[in-house]
Amino acid sequence: MSEQEKNRDDGLSDVSDIIKTGSVVTENGGSSIHCLSIIGQIEGHYISQDGQKATKYEHLIPLLVAIEESPDIDGLLIVLNTMGGDVEAGLALSEMIASMSKPTVSLVLGGGHSIGVPLATSAKKSFIVPSATMTIHPVRINGLVLGVPQTFRYFDEMQKRIVSFICNHSKATPEKIRELMMRPDELATDVGTIIDGDEAVRYGIIDSVGGLSDAIAALREMKNNGIGKQ
Repeated sequence: MSEQEKNRDDGLSDVSDIIKTGSVVTENGGSSIHCLSIIGQIEGHYISQDGQKATKYEHLIPLLVAIEESPDIDGLLIVLNTMGGDVEAGLALSEMIASMSKPTVSLVLGGGHSIGVPLATSAKKSFIVPSATMTIHPVRINGLVLGVPQTFRYFDEMQKRIVSFICNHSKATPEKIRELMMRPDELATDVGTIIDGDEAVRYGIIDSVGGLSDAIAALREMKNNGIGKQ
């Protein structure tokens, strides 16, 4: 195979990766960064409706394993613009990202709502642009709900796990997260809070207000400091 054909194949591979998983690997100055986008609704145990943008967690789980194991990738940039979605799938992805040894940085663009909040905090360093928003609300579910104590106890335990994860991976306190979750005066038909980039940093949920260049600089700094070397 000629060098030209090889380059063309590599380009097609990159396009295929973007279409399937919303990810691409970039290289600059001897540094290789895997950019992973989490957009739309996080699809878990049930398939999203037709025409709805979705990120499939069964695609991301093996991809995260491959990134962690690849000697050619120096860091992971997670770009978030999500409305939330499946709670268990989102929390599973959050736990996987948090347990990675390689440098990880998250960047919230547009929105990091609902289960997108723990996803944003799962990276070793988190950024949010000033115009982005995050919605913090209690665990909820669509469809048939059995009105029995066991159901409500399950919701309560899941909510405790989410609060615990956010607080363990950010500077936010459980008291502040629960306060934001239970505010009755911000959402028209629900309880919860919508916060912007500056508020997310002030509450300790996100590390810094910043954009793409800040996120990439943070990844390179982690690499230079030896984070992720085995």
